[in-house]
Amino acid sequence: MTIYRRFLRMPVFAAFFVLPLAFAGCGGQQGSGPQAMPLAALKLKPEAAVVMQEFPARLEGKVNVEIRPQVDGILEKIYVDEGALVQAGQPLFRIDSRLYREQYNQALAAQHAAEAAASIARLDVDKLAPLVRNKVVSDIQLKSAKASLLAANANVEQARASAQSARINLGYTVISAPVGGYIGTIPFRTGSLIARTGTTPLTMLSDVREVYGYFSMSEADFMQFRRQYEGATLEEKIRNVPPVTLLLADGSTYPEKGQLEMVGGQFDESTAAIAVRAVFPNENGLLRTGNTGRVRLESRFEGVLLVPQAATVEMQDKVFVFRLDKSGKVHRTAFTVSGKSGDSYIAGGELKPGDVIVTSGLGRLQDGMAVKPVFDKAPQK
Repeated sequence: MTIYRRFLRMPVFAAFFVLPLAFAGCGGQQGSGPQAMPLAALKLKPEAAVVMQEFPARLEGKVNVEIRPQVDGILEKIYVDEGALVQAGQPLFRIDSRLYREQYNQALAAQHAAEAAASIARLDVDKLAPLVRNKVVSDIQLKSAKASLLAANANVEQARASAQSARINLGYTVISAPVGGYIGTIPFRTGSLIARTGTTPLTMLSDVREVYGYFSMSEADFMQFRRQYEGATLEEKIRNVPPVTLLLADGSTYPEKGQLEMVGGQFDESTAAIAVRAVFPNENGLLRTGNTGRVRLESRFEGVLLVPQAATVEMQDKVFVFRLDKSGKVHRTAFTVSGKSGDSYIAGGELKPGDVIVTSGLGRLQDGMAVKPVFDKAPQK
């Protein structure tokens, strides 16, 4: 009986030691909470950044002229070939001139006849003037002679104008280059009947010593353009734009830098875009009217905050980062994208220097989660 009571008391006595230890262990787990997740992070600091914007562009020669006939006739001679480089004043085409030469000769003959008639009328005036002074004849005859002289002089002027017009038409039978440049396609051949009222020009002549690159900016791009360049007026901002780069259709870079020259006066209602023009030197003739490419504008900024794109999440047209607070918990924070520099965004005023953002494991994060920031890690999704 004594032994039985001794064994019965031992578990009860041990329980006083085991149960407190068990409760102490449970209490320790509840007090420590969930363990902070170690993730790569970045502390934002002011940096220099180069922002590049690219816009699709079409290229045109500085001067593009449609060569059209100014008289009707048979195309008698083509002096140039398609694609040829010509100088200003160089003959390009010749129209059969026989009809216009005869018209000029007739007009010239009529001019000479009118000049002869005027000379006779002047002699009549000179003959009657002394007779009137001596009262041999009536002054009515002199007045009539003077009126006839005025009419004869008017006929001379009319005849000279007709002769000049005929001479100009004769000159139009040879069509010369108004400017230097490259000849486009020639849809007509020798012997073709051409007319002033025809819808098809004889050819196109492009002066491509300088080439215009035309592109369009959306309203948002235009507002950003006005903010990022110095100047009180738009003209001053344009002058402060650094030289621009032209990317050709094959992806190569045109070796000559260009300069922004013009921004249109109004937005196109159908496209909500505004026209912009840059000019590029083209002394070697590498560029032609009709080429396409992309115009790249570069801007340098100082003291901006760069956020790697890999450290952001986009939702409903907004860009977010996971920013850590002082207690080590993350909060999803939206920020304004002021531009792009390489693979980073330029952050707006919502983010401040010294803010710490998480740059990896974004898909597992939720607001309020505890994170242990690990710095100097490459950003990755």
